[in-house]
Amino acid sequence: MGERRGGIYARFDSRPNCRKSERKPRKGYVKGIPGLRIHHFHTGNRMSKFDTELSLIPENDVQVKHTALEAARIGAGKTLTTALGEQNFHLLIRTYPHHVLRENSMATGAGADRFSSGMSKSFGRPIGMAARVRRGQKIMSLFVPKASEDVAKDALRRAKMKFPVKCSTKIEKVLE
Repeated sequence: MGERRGGIYARFDSRPNCRKSERKPRKGYVKGIPGLRIHHFHTGNRMSKFDTELSLIPENDVQVKHTALEAARIGAGKTLTTALGEQNFHLLIRTYPHHVLRENSMATGAGADRFSSGMSKSFGRPIGMAARVRRGQKIMSLFVPKASEDVAKDALRRAKMKFPVKCSTKIEKVLE
């Protein structure tokens, strides 16, 4: 069975699910969480100083799955690498997925009512991680020279498409 779409997990109205219980400090950590899909939080040239910073900022509170963060990083990175080369930008993912997503998988098909217990004891099993991002918080930032600003805008436009919320691009001048 395939993955559910990311918009299902976008809304958050409860507290973060990072641990099972506060009473058992040694055994309180959630077990069986799949590994993070996002591999690099920094892409490009980390050592150089660039004039312009462009950031993606969500318009509402949202949970962003770790797979969406990785897809946005790959999409923006591919655009920047082909247009500018690997040494002419620095892409930084500013959020980290801490929140454990859970899913209560339901049995379907003939005879499913005999095997499944419905919504009783529906805590669910861990299926992934999500970053909880508040309105106005930066999701990702991109540092480029002033001459490459148009390419950077296009790269962030491609990254925006991977998130389950409307995002705006904020352009800032980096002062040295």
